[in-house]
Amino acid sequence: MLLAEGEGAVKKKRRPKRGEDFRFTEALIKADFWLLFFVYFVGVGSGVTVLNNLAQIGIAQGVHDTTILLSLFSFCNFVGRLGGGIVSEHFVRSKTIPRTIWMTCTQVIMIITYLLFASAIDGILYAATALLGICYGVQFSIMIPTVSELFGLKHFGLFYNFMSLGNPLGAFLFSGLLAGYVYDNEAAKQQVPNLLSSSSISCLGPNCFRLTFLVLAGACGLGSILSIILTMRIRPVYEMLYAGGSFRLPQTSNH
Repeated sequence: MLLAEGEGAVKKKRRPKRGEDFRFTEALIKADFWLLFFVYFVGVGSGVTVLNNLAQIGIAQGVHDTTILLSLFSFCNFVGRLGGGIVSEHFVRSKTIPRTIWMTCTQVIMIITYLLFASAIDGILYAATALLGICYGVQFSIMIPTVSELFGLKHFGLFYNFMSLGNPLGAFLFSGLLAGYVYDNEAAKQQVPNLLSSSSISCLGPNCFRLTFLVLAGACGLGSILSIILTMRIRPVYEMLYAGGSFRLPQTSNH
């Protein structure tokens, strides 16, 4: 067999390297795949939790017209997607800086944002919502090209849709289970003196979401650490792909 391989009669199949086309089963055993998935899951999962509960968050902090908050988040989400794509594209071509460094930066900002939400300081709600919307949008704009650069375009649709599971999964865990439980528990405490009130339970005050925001901040702290690890691991890939400031297909790289 060794002689046949040496003479070219038999070609030994090799696994793809980062930057080449992966099959889905080949990517599943790669640490980079799961690091990217978890970092994205934390970023969009925590962000969509706030989005899903933004009306209740506003009411709990004394805002009567929550439509402005929702519009502000949506607009800043667009700004984050557009700006994240522009900034990452510039630095990846000029400095070969991996795109995931911007996921790290935005998740650090998200930690600060969640702490601002938890503090319930007067007048900070709109600024925190705008910051979170931008960071939420950046997560999307970075994840999509990163998947294609690490695992190729041949099965990009499958990879992208699997990564997109981070959004509903985060909504289920952080919003449906965590935020819903904390909110209902605090609302029940406020309803104890008035058991004969209407069946619709609402919660007022910073305690309605404070624990939720602290947990989200901790999750983004872990996501930031994993994002740094991922960035360090894939730095050689970007140096290979964007040598000379432009994208090129990997040919003889050992990465």
